[in-house]
Amino acid sequence: MDKTRTEAEETQPAEILREYGPFDAASRVHGVTYDGASVWFAGGEKLQSFDPASGEPGRTLDIPCDAGTAFDGRYLFQLGEGLIRKIDPGTGQVLKTVPAPGQGGDSGLTWAEGFLWVGQFRGRVIHQIDPETGAVLRTLESKRFVTGVTWVEGELWHGTMEGDSSDIRRIDPKDGRVLVRLTLPEGQTVSGLESDGGDIFYAGGGASRTVRAVRRPRRSRR
Repeated sequence: MDKTRTEAEETQPAEILREYGPFDAASRVHGVTYDGASVWFAGGEKLQSFDPASGEPGRTLDIPCDAGTAFDGRYLFQLGEGLIRKIDPGTGQVLKTVPAPGQGGDSGLTWAEGFLWVGQFRGRVIHQIDPETGAVLRTLESKRFVTGVTWVEGELWHGTMEGDSSDIRRIDPKDGRVLVRLTLPEGQTVSGLESDGGDIFYAGGGASRTVRAVRRPRRSRR
């Protein structure tokens, strides 16, 4: 039996539509999210934004941000220093803080249907957590280092990194089985990951200080 086919139902090169940056004010790009108008990314010491249509820089917030970023439709959530901070994007005020499950080993972060989903890089897992308490509700295992995490139209996707290779994977949210794998060119990494709610992923480029727009493949209709 072909081992690759058992791990991934479909493998294809990632279609990179556009690259934003490099952003000089960022030491690297960690988490990425999208609020419906601006793309936000964690640049290390500041949470920064840009217009995805023009690429022009937007607002910045002074928030510790060394990992994933999420948006629930009203508030931003940011991983940093082993904590998840809930932030008012209008004022930059931190409204709530809960412990992150990886205690500093966390990576991706996303919001879906009332819950936060947190990737653990070296732990190779994704946790669903209660945003009010930080309690872990369930865990999915991955076979590679987990970076960014996102949900879109009922699909769970996450970025991976292993050596000089990275990909973006759609996994079965019930058991973690890999369904689709989008491979990036050698040397290009995926740090944060977020969907625009449609056909585009925004993927952080790590030390390159860039964010790439990647096309999301649609499921075939039969």
